[in-house]
Amino acid sequence: MIPELKKNAESKMQKTLESLRGDLLKIRTGRAHTGLLDHVLVDYYGSLMPVNQVANVTLVDARTIGVQPWEKNMVQKVEKAIRDSDLGLNPASQGELIRVPMPALTEERRKEMIKVVKHEGENARVAIRNLRRDAITHLKDALKKGEIPEDDEHRAQDDIQKLTDRYIADVDRMLGQKEAELMQV
Repeated sequence: MIPELKKNAESKMQKTLESLRGDLLKIRTGRAHTGLLDHVLVDYYGSLMPVNQVANVTLVDARTIGVQPWEKNMVQKVEKAIRDSDLGLNPASQGELIRVPMPALTEERRKEMIKVVKHEGENARVAIRNLRRDAITHLKDALKKGEIPEDDEHRAQDDIQKLTDRYIADVDRMLGQKEAELMQV
């Protein structure tokens, strides 16, 4: 029971870390990356589809994303969807290719982005601590029911705390990297 509980807690903590990684990728730095447009939805014959499902999304250079819709009549729709997204991008079409230049970030905007990064990190830390609390609650319940001895319960609590500390350190490391990336000019 205890190894299963630890494994379950660790897998959920890992998912929290992966979710944070995905959220941090959405926060843009001055550099271009194709994942930035993954959440932009395009009206594709009446249904909303992500850009990467109606077009090839590539990097033209370090500060420009190239979007090439698979159908010629989708160029204007894709361009409009990117422009209307909350990413603050201004795409320009050149025939069948849409160029999306990444504007340089101002100092003020960088500081706002760091606040967002810290907020996302705090949400991840809270989620990991909640997982620790749930696991310890399950251990205490098992102890009350007499399913596990007290020594094993204490040992398992220590292991879960070490696991929690490790994942929170990973969150802090990821946040530090993202902040350094945002402050690069």
